[in-house]
Parts: sequence; C-alpha cells; structure tokens
Amino acid sequence: MNIAIIGTGNVGGALAERWAKAGHTIRLGVRDTADFKGKELLQLPNTTVHSVADAVKASDVVLIAATPQSVIAIAEQMGDVAGKVIIDAMNSVRTRPEPYADTFEALKALTKGGHLVKCFNSTGFENMRDPSYGDTAIDMFMAGSSEKGKTTARQLALDAGFAECYDFGGDDRVSLLEQFALAWINLAIMQGQGRGIAFKVIRR
Repeated sequence: MNIAIIGTGNVGGALAERWAKAGHTIRLGVRDTADFKGKELLQLPNTTVHSVADAVKASDVVLIAATPQSVIAIAEQMGDVAGKVIIDAMNSVRTRPEPYADTFEALKALTKGGHLVKCFNSTGFENMRDPSYGDTAIDMFMAGSSEKGKTTARQLALDAGFAECYDFGGDDRVSLLEQFALAWINLAIMQGQGRGIAFKVIRR
C-alpha cells in the first residue's frame, strides 16, 4: 500500500518502521521537509519525506499520529481525501481539538469523502514497534463505520505483526476505544505497571 504518515514521533515512527519493512511505500507528511522529527526514518526502505499535501495526494492510506490540537490544521493541509482511508491513531485524553470533542469527531467533520477509522491508539508505541511477547503476538483494536477503513486497518495491523485487530463497532464506539486506551495508560503509567504490558483476547 501507499501510506502517508502525518506525525513522525513515537507512534508514527514505530508504524513507519513496521510497514516499511513489510514492503509498503511510506511517505512522511511534515510541515518542514528540511527539519522534522524522525529524520532517521528516511533510512528505512521505501520511505521518503514530503509536504503533508503531497504525501496525502500520492497515498491511498493516511495515518495521523499527531497532537490533538494540531488536527484541524492538518485536515486543512491534507487537501482532497475522497476515497482515501484515514486512520486516527490519536487520543484526546489530556487535550482535545476545540471545538470538537475528540480527534475522530474533528476528522469526521473536516475530511469529507474519506474512509475514517480509529486504530493504533490503544497501546504504547513500544508495543507497536514490537508486538511480540515471547511466542505470543498481542492484539490491536479498531472502531468506525467505514468497512473499507476497517478492512484496511486490520490488514495493516496484521502487517505490523499484531495477531488480530478486533472491531469495537461503528463511529458510536470510538469513544469506547479511547477509554480503552486510557485503561492501558492507567495501568502502564498511573499505576506503575510499566509500558511493557499489552492486551490480548483469549478464548476457551
């Protein structure tokens, strides 16, 4: 797939690494192509840097892993996203993109024609960089009403090394997925369990 990644910090960088090594073409969308966080990502195969607009234009999938307060500006820079899958990997736990309740609501209002899905928000970037715990791969989770978006997100989760990507439901379940992320943050950071923990669905 041709994937634009907007937000080249911990989450965007970890997924860029996993997807580039899986054979996908990665275009990093940044404000300043000469000076941006994550320059080392250009050493990955099939990875180049572009303006946000150019990265999105040349890609079929757009992952946004930026700060919530930057989402409105990013949406304006993205241009025409009709038919493209947009993956919201952010959480509005501490800040939100005023006047919207969360990043998903903002993107839904501002990116007309895109296939929006929430995914890659429910665990730490360390688990995205390496989703294996010994012989067991952990799970990823998603939500959204676009079936195209969810089909794409699931495939990219598998390509990143996750065992499965479970569907929480439609747009009305996105807030639940954000609370699920907060549960991980609570255990890992607030309760001091450490960032080397993850969620896994098991069955009898």
